Formats: sequence, C-alpha cells, structure tokens
Amino acid sequence: MPVKYFPALFVLLWATGFIGAGYAMPYAEPFGFMTVRFFIAAAILGVWALMSGSQWPTWRGAFHAAVAGCLIHGIYLSGVFWAVHRGLPAGMSALVVGLQPLITTLIAGATLGEKIERRHWIGLAIGFIGVIMVLWPKFSLDSGGINAVTIGVVFLAVLAISTGTVWQKRFVGQVDLKAGTTVQYLAAAVLTGIASLFFENHQVIWSPWLFFAMGWLVLVLSIGAVLLLMVLIREGAVSKVASLFYLVPGTTALMAYLLFGETLSLVQLVGMAITTFGVALATVRNDNSQFFRFARQALRLR
Repeated sequence: MPVKYFPALFVLLWATGFIGAGYAMPYAEPFGFMTVRFFIAAAILGVWALMSGSQWPTWRGAFHAAVAGCLIHGIYLSGVFWAVHRGLPAGMSALVVGLQPLITTLIAGATLGEKIERRHWIGLAIGFIGVIMVLWPKFSLDSGGINAVTIGVVFLAVLAISTGTVWQKRFVGQVDLKAGTTVQYLAAAVLTGIASLFFENHQVIWSPWLFFAMGWLVLVLSIGAVLLLMVLIREGAVSKVASLFYLVPGTTALMAYLLFGETLSLVQLVGMAITTFGVALATVRNDNSQFFRFARQALRLR
C-alpha cells in the first residue's frame, strides 16, 4: 500500500479502539486487561521479528524504546481506560484527549526544533473547535466520575502520549519497527502489571465479547494501527502526525452511526467538516496548492 494512504488508514483503525474498549470494559479491569493485551502483542511481534530476521536494538536503543512504550501504551492507554472505568464520561475524556495535538506540537517545537508555522497553529485551533462540536451531543457533566483524580489521570495520559511521541521520534526512529515495538509492549506490560497488582481485584467476567475485544485490540490496534503510527512518526513531522488524532472522534462517531445505529446530529457533521479542514490546514505541505490559496483568502493568513 502506498505510504500516502497510511494517515487515513491509521485514523480509521485507531478510531475502532474506542469501540473495542467499550466492549471490554464491562468484563475486565483496565490494568489487567492491558497487561494481557500488551503481552500478547509483544509475543506476536517478537515472533514476527525473529522470523523476519529483524535487527534487535542495542541496550541503549531498548531503553529508549521501553520509555516510549511506557509513555505511549502503558500510561496513555491505561490512564484513559482507568478514568472511564471509574466513571468519567467518554465525552469528557475525549475532550481532554483532544488537547494532545496542541501539547505534542508545543513539545516538538521546543525539543525537536520543528518549525511550527502560523497556519499549523490556526489549523490546530480550528480542529479543536470541530472536535468539541463532534463531542458536544454526548458531553455531560452529570456524572459522579468527574473529579480531580479522573480528570488529572486523563491529563497525565495526554502528557504521556505527547512526550512519548516526541521521544519515539528523537530516540527510537532508527530502531527496527517490529523489534522496537516488541520492546515497547514488554515494558508497558510490566508497568500495567505492577499497577494491576496494587490497584485491582483481578476480577474477570468471561464473555465472548471480552475475547472479541481482546483479539481486535491486539491485532487491529496494537499491531496494525500502532505500527502505522510508528511509520508516520519516523517519516514525518511529529506535530503534523499528532494533528491526525483530531479526526478520530468524528470517525468513531460515524462508525457508531453505521454499525450501531447511534444518532449523528447536524452539529456533529458540521464539526467533522471543520475538523477535517483544520487538519488539512495543519498538515498539507504544498503552500501554493489550491487549498491554501483558498485558506489564505478565507482566513487572511497573509
């Protein structure tokens, strides 16, 4: 598949993770579920790396891969799962997670020396407005799960994936994808395993939906989507890759509408269009393209 299709495929696969998580959470605690998920993903990728003759990282490379894995997988994914499991509404968690492209861009500009142009910041701002519109119909403050702890954990999770993305770009970019991601998942599994031992009761309700969610999240998300993310981080600017996450809420809402018959309001549709415009403004490279000629006229960028 041509690399130019990777961003769209990544958004499509990543968006299914929220649906898969919804199937898993009623049956298993988040840290324990994530530990098993990460170990299975590490085993599959490890065998793949061995069979394909991948070059394994040095101890230094493995350390950096482990740090990125703990941040991107261990803290981010588990933190969001934990907060939602503790009653934080999905709309609220998604809104906080929506800050990720902005935070990642700030960190990338400060540490990687990426030149962040004015149109990129404007695109991020427009995209965030679109995300709010997509999430608004399901946004609710009427929940006992909204408190300083759950909000704080999700914000920490956002900081983790933002920092981890930059760490991946700076220190892990030259490591083989399969071998490096195997190390990432092993490190993340150790982290979530320790959290499970200290904070969970290890209760599991065995259900076909639990096995379906585990299989989907391992194969489609932990292997498919994450490997695409690593390729995008390696090949492009971190700030532009991060802006793709703005497209996830709208894609998830559209999937829920098509698969489960959930409502999709006019506000959400307009929000999707605005988000898409914002992401395009932040990521399209050709400054002389017809898109940017229109954008400059509409937004008076120059």
